[in-house]
Amino acid sequence: MQPIQSIKQLSKMIESLATEDHYLFTLSDLRASLPTVSPGAFKVLMSRAEKSGLFKRVCRGLYLYPKVNYQRGLLLFHAAARLRADEFNYISFETALSDAGLISQVPINWITLMSSGRSNVIRCGDWGTIEFVHTSQKPDDLNTQLEYDTRSHLWRASVTLALRDMKTARRSLDLIDWSVVNESV
Repeated sequence: MQPIQSIKQLSKMIESLATEDHYLFTLSDLRASLPTVSPGAFKVLMSRAEKSGLFKRVCRGLYLYPKVNYQRGLLLFHAAARLRADEFNYISFETALSDAGLISQVPINWITLMSSGRSNVIRCGDWGTIEFVHTSQKPDDLNTQLEYDTRSHLWRASVTLALRDMKTARRSLDLIDWSVVNESV
């Protein structure tokens, strides 16, 4: 198959699949759409597709289809959900506390999550940074402390759990407005 035909085929397939909720694609998603293309040719194809503007690389192995009208403020959350789809993850730490109004300074373009996967910081270019912090906690042990956030496609820690996570991970508690915490807990 010629590279130009492959790009057209890939473009047509993605255009039919992409929605405002499904605009991020992993390499395996894209690879599955072209099973007859060799691995080497697929790499070249992805490079050309990115240069042509068909996709924007968010981070290693994750691509954005920019022609879809997606919610810009949720991209990092959706990227985290896609990157760690096989792990137990939940929004916690400064991100959860900021969203609850308990931190005076809002972290800009940086989200923090607990994950059953390994700890890692993933840089997503102009979109920001995703920080995963490993936890060995099990979902069944936290089910009363978590709520599913349909907008972000992730679980979200309660204020009590996020504070506990902050202390357990020995993160700075300096930005927390304790007078607001005492009112909300």
